[in-house]
Amino acid sequence: MTTTGGPGAPEAEAPVCPRHPNRVAYVRCQRCGRPVCPACQVPSAVGVHCVDCATRASSGRRAPTTVLGGRLTGGSTLITKALIAVCVVVFIAQKLPAATGMGLDVVRDLALVPAFVGAEPWRLLTSALLHGSIMHLAFNMWALWVLGEALEPLLGRWRYSALMALGALGGSTAVYWLSSPDSLDWYTATVGASGAVFGLFAALFVIQRRFGRDTTSIVGILVLNLVFSFTAAGISWQGHLGGLVTGGIVAAIYAWAPRKRRGALSAAGTGAVALLLVGLVALRLASV
Repeated sequence: MTTTGGPGAPEAEAPVCPRHPNRVAYVRCQRCGRPVCPACQVPSAVGVHCVDCATRASSGRRAPTTVLGGRLTGGSTLITKALIAVCVVVFIAQKLPAATGMGLDVVRDLALVPAFVGAEPWRLLTSALLHGSIMHLAFNMWALWVLGEALEPLLGRWRYSALMALGALGGSTAVYWLSSPDSLDWYTATVGASGAVFGLFAALFVIQRRFGRDTTSIVGILVLNLVFSFTAAGISWQGHLGGLVTGGIVAAIYAWAPRKRRGALSAAGTGAVALLLVGLVALRLASV
């Protein structure tokens, strides 16, 4: 037998939203059970969540990544665009006369000259920002744009940046090793981002092979560029070859690293290649 309250019994208070106490809310969060008004309802797979529970759930969720472990950036190529901008600005600076009061001759101070590497090791990387002509700049920036559009979103920004930097360093290391102190090459300035660009070409080839995609067009472009590198005058085939080999090695580390340990192994592999190149430079320096 049940009883009901009479006319004088107090009515139960209507539930209200904790965030909006002036709004009645009969729908409850599936996680915490608190009332949620329509403005605070976050749809979920089952029912709705309140804003607080949805925020806590999203903060503990791993960010989506690409097949190579790069964080999704919506196709953004920020690093590629930034590097192109820097190279263009540096090229403009190259054309400014050293006597303008700036106190800087960028080619003299930043180009790779093997004889100066021991005292000025930064030249191994800064030389990649310089270019010998407008055509040299245009070709490298076009190649960087095309390759960056494919590789930067796939690799993620830190892997892509490391790949380019190591490609440039690998190219400079090859130039340093393959130049003789008894030849004119030892005192010849080498400039250009071609080492980094060849590293990106190699990376694209390796990644395409890793996932079973057609590499015919890439092989054709690489062969043509290598033939041009070895036959044309004034081209540093050493820098191109060094960047190509280094980029291929780094890309192989990224592409074949096991998924569960991809981040750690990619970082360790990047560090190992960097140390190897620095060691090669130090070894060459000690031998001259």
